[in-house]
Amino acid sequence: MDGIKVLIVVTLIGIVASLGKALFHMSSGRSTQVGHSAMMVRALSVRIGLSVALFILLMIAWYLGAISPHSVQ
Repeated sequence: MDGIKVLIVVTLIGIVASLGKALFHMSSGRSTQVGHSAMMVRALSVRIGLSVALFILLMIAWYLGAISPHSVQ
């Protein structure tokens, strides 16, 4: 597996982990506290940042020819 593909998979795992962390803070019983809301917002902000980074990484990899799209047959 190429290094770029490993980096894509690691980024996807990071996105899912960030979503899981936000879900944990959202579903905790003491969600009225300011600390839990701040931690949930931070986790979701990390997810947005990772998603944007993944999109840019995919565009750069496609431009450089490291990955290529294929048609469904």
